[in-house]
Amino acid sequence: MGLIAASLTGAAQFSGAQAAAEKDLFRYQWNDTQMVAQRAGDTNGTRVIFIHGTPGSAGAWDDYLADVPDGFEYVAVDRAGFGESGPDDAVTSLADQAEALVPLVDTAKRAGVIVVGHSLGGPVATMLGVLRPHSVKALVIVAGSLDPALEEIHFMQTIGEWWGIRHVLPRMIRNANRELMVLEAELEALAPLMANLKMPIQVVHGTQDNLTPFQNVPYMEAHFTSAPLTVTILEGQNHFLPWNSKAEIDAAIDRAANSSQSTPSESELSETP
Repeated sequence: MGLIAASLTGAAQFSGAQAAAEKDLFRYQWNDTQMVAQRAGDTNGTRVIFIHGTPGSAGAWDDYLADVPDGFEYVAVDRAGFGESGPDDAVTSLADQAEALVPLVDTAKRAGVIVVGHSLGGPVATMLGVLRPHSVKALVIVAGSLDPALEEIHFMQTIGEWWGIRHVLPRMIRNANRELMVLEAELEALAPLMANLKMPIQVVHGTQDNLTPFQNVPYMEAHFTSAPLTVTILEGQNHFLPWNSKAEIDAAIDRAANSSQSTPSESELSETP
């Protein structure tokens, strides 16, 4: 994954929703930590959980919560250590990040939750599927960072961990940096678990992504060996797909909602110009 500065540039470019969503803010407990999420749509419908990258917040998905299809409940969460969710410090373990989202799966009123993860939210979504394989109906991984070999620690990130620097950084930058510093090892630990997943997986990735390179796609194809896998290639698109490719992500969610995990098949490749 690229420098945090690059992520912030993109986040600033696409900050704010295009439309005001009719959404409810709610809080729940994960161990001793208070988590905060937003929801919109039919509370009795199929729950779709949206997981942001790093840095980020639930607001990354505002346009989706403003446009919920009939029969769905959309939930966007501030990941642990970001937005209004606790704790103040970074939660660098993918397993812990996913555990913090388990209550959102367990409290869904309709069986079969769909989990959407962007960037670092992709491996968090994957781990959530590992933790709740019978409750998660499908995954949608958008510009996901899964390949540990593609992770690099940049010089400025190392400086960001110096005591005198770390304590003056804004919380979201400090916590994002700490996540990225250990992400390679976390992805290596996740790798052998990926073959255990059998639910349908939708992958959406741009060919010009310079933060989570397109080479993540063949890695996912090689490791999601037990899951029906559909890959949507967005030619010429960058890392910021939740904002610039909503129609393609909406379509991936729709395919996930209508998919079945009963019979794994070969990967299906679809190209979007």
